[in-house]
Amino acid sequence: MVDIPVTTPGEGPDDPFAVHRSATAVLDGHGTIVGWSRQAQELLGYRSDEVMGRPARDFLVHPQDEERVMGELAACVESEGCYFGIVPVRRRDGERVDLGCRVRVVARPDGPEWFVVGAPAEQVMQWETDRSVLDGMFRRCPIGLVVHDPELKFLRVNRAIARFGEIPPEAFPGLSLGDFLMEPETDRVETQLRRVLATGEPTIFIEQRGRLQNDPGQERVVSISAFRMEDPAGRVLGVTETVEDVTERYRARKRLALVNEAGARIGTTLDVAETARELAAVAVPDLADCVSVDLLEPVPRGGETSKDSSGALSRAAVLSVSAEASDLMYPVGHVMRFPSDAPQALCMAEQHPVLEAVLRVSPGWSSLDPDKVERVRDLGVHSLIAVPLMARGLVLGVVSLWRWRRPEPFEEDDLTLAEELAARAAVCIDNARRYTQQHEAALALQRSLLPGGVPEHPAVEVAHRYLPADATAGVGGDWFDVIPLSGLRIALVVGDVVGHGIHAAATMGRLRTAVHTLAYLDLPPDEVLSHLDDLVDRLAAEQEPNREPVPQVVGATCLYAVYDPVSRRCSFARAGHPPPAVASADGSVWLPDSPVGPPLGLGSLPFESAELELPEGSVLALYTDGLIRAQHRDLDEGLARLRTALSDPSRPVEAICAAVENALPPDRSHDDAALLVARTRGLPSHQVATWQLPAEPTAAARARALTATQLTEWGLGEIGFTTELIVSELVTNAYRYGGGPVVLRLIRDSHLICEVSDTSSTSPHLRRARTTDEGGRGLFLVAQLTERWGTRYVRDGKTIWTEQPLVSAPEVGGLGEALLSAEW
Repeated sequence: MVDIPVTTPGEGPDDPFAVHRSATAVLDGHGTIVGWSRQAQELLGYRSDEVMGRPARDFLVHPQDEERVMGELAACVESEGCYFGIVPVRRRDGERVDLGCRVRVVARPDGPEWFVVGAPAEQVMQWETDRSVLDGMFRRCPIGLVVHDPELKFLRVNRAIARFGEIPPEAFPGLSLGDFLMEPETDRVETQLRRVLATGEPTIFIEQRGRLQNDPGQERVVSISAFRMEDPAGRVLGVTETVEDVTERYRARKRLALVNEAGARIGTTLDVAETARELAAVAVPDLADCVSVDLLEPVPRGGETSKDSSGALSRAAVLSVSAEASDLMYPVGHVMRFPSDAPQALCMAEQHPVLEAVLRVSPGWSSLDPDKVERVRDLGVHSLIAVPLMARGLVLGVVSLWRWRRPEPFEEDDLTLAEELAARAAVCIDNARRYTQQHEAALALQRSLLPGGVPEHPAVEVAHRYLPADATAGVGGDWFDVIPLSGLRIALVVGDVVGHGIHAAATMGRLRTAVHTLAYLDLPPDEVLSHLDDLVDRLAAEQEPNREPVPQVVGATCLYAVYDPVSRRCSFARAGHPPPAVASADGSVWLPDSPVGPPLGLGSLPFESAELELPEGSVLALYTDGLIRAQHRDLDEGLARLRTALSDPSRPVEAICAAVENALPPDRSHDDAALLVARTRGLPSHQVATWQLPAEPTAAARARALTATQLTEWGLGEIGFTTELIVSELVTNAYRYGGGPVVLRLIRDSHLICEVSDTSSTSPHLRRARTTDEGGRGLFLVAQLTERWGTRYVRDGKTIWTEQPLVSAPEVGGLGEALLSAEW
């Protein structure tokens, strides 16, 4: 027996043909066994003394396979000098065993011998499979494989890595990462690999962005997995990493994420400018280094655009990764026109995006502002995408995307992404534009319905606020009014129509018009609200046959107050409305205890008036409930805030309004609020003269004498004749048709007011007098000599009043038959 060594330097630990593990035998040139190892005895059961000197084919090869196996083995050895394959062998117990065998011819002086190494076929096949996989990883695998030593020098790379760096695989050993990657990517990768070497914890699918030394202009994204290599004794041999180029997958994922982000970030408001800024913020820096959004001039104002897209554009947004580039761009609000051959003009005209991958060869781009173009070139801008903003078939503007910091130019996939972002933004911009258009129309309607300003009046000093609950909507049903009345009186009105929007504003306008009409009739506050209630009932009846979903006018409230500066008394009535607040000169604030009627439109209970005396300098605050109500606070807290804001009535009324506005609860309910603040004034007694005249024929003469004396005292003698004529006609008619005592009152302010009161409720009216009539011309004469005249009714009679401007009286001579007549 010849013993074969059991170990061979360099054998792998799992090699089934390792000498210390495999079965070995030696055959002479005639096929006789001349060597038999201990492992062969353990594998096949034959002792060495049983096999030595015997032909192998007599007992090792199964008779059924003898001729085939020996023939293949002999032919292969003779032609190639070696053999490798699966050989069926018979064990000592007769069982057939498949062995993987390697056979080599060994030259001897006395003739050749065959050295045979065998192992179980399943171990050999597994070993060969592992070797084939390892070989495939380095030769054919598309995923990069790098083996580093403990110093992170390259030991071996596969062909995929070699293709990355355009370096032959055999040139890599001894190189470092710095010879392959650009900074700072080298530091990041080395840090990661050193962590694996130090801890032994592998990394799996870590994405790294970087650039190669041979292609610094192209950014790549790779997925890296790494593990530490150790020998059987646990000594660290280095680290192996797999490197997969996932650049396209990474970009596709980023594009998809950007589209999803655009859906969430673009169009969060119905504001054209904000939507344009959102578009720029989404695209920078993930897609472009700079973005500008330019809209056709009508768009930001909510105007319509035409199919002709050659109009002027206004810059709506611009955003850049650096301040230097922002300084080169036209600012927001700048109005421009792109030359017809510029990419932006072309994309708008053709309604198709334009990609200028290499901007320096674009002839149209250089037609822009030459100075700016030269500075942009110096900055390094090299690529441009221009995409039209289109919605409903109309061009709204253009978005321009620029690159200079990122060295790679825009490509077709970037163009597709830019189109998607522009399409989403265009729909949002168009929605915002249409909302702006409707919003401006609604605001214009409301502005036309609300008083543009309050008139100057000797009775009160007034300030006001209108506070929409939703600043974006801005349209509601709250209103206020200041209406001058006869006798220097003034009406103060605050109302609230339930709801928001166009319908509430339109209803508010109808109610406000009705209040003006009723106020000019000089009706008391309770009667004004009664007529207003009837109007709301009629409006509701008009809407019932209408099948369109128009909100019903139910629940409107109103507070109507009349202040008289002569008596310093204020009468008011309210229909479901909060009471007024009164601030006295001493700083006390109180709410008058007054009856409250039902809201307008319910028609269930009558309205009642209340009256209070207001010393001069008192502050009267009228408001809607939106001023004092809050979502999470009770009404008393809102009233307390109002009292505090009104506690210093000495301030100007504008300052009081501002104090009330600042005192509003931050979480007040979603309701509009109207506020009307009036500081009362009293008319000095020397500006008023009052006389009670007996109902007798001499009343007119007495009235003329009193009037002449008073006008002389006031220094108004130049209008004495005209005024005496007016007073004479009014007192005469009151005596003839009114009955009872007659009261004459003169009030001097910017006008001279004459008032004649009697106990009759008969209404005077003008008529045309015939030439044969002996009378009936008095009231028409009064109408010709005054600026205004009218009648107001009180519970115990009526008052006829006139107003004359304090200028020279018109001549009355020669009116003759041209005057129309009047009668009672």
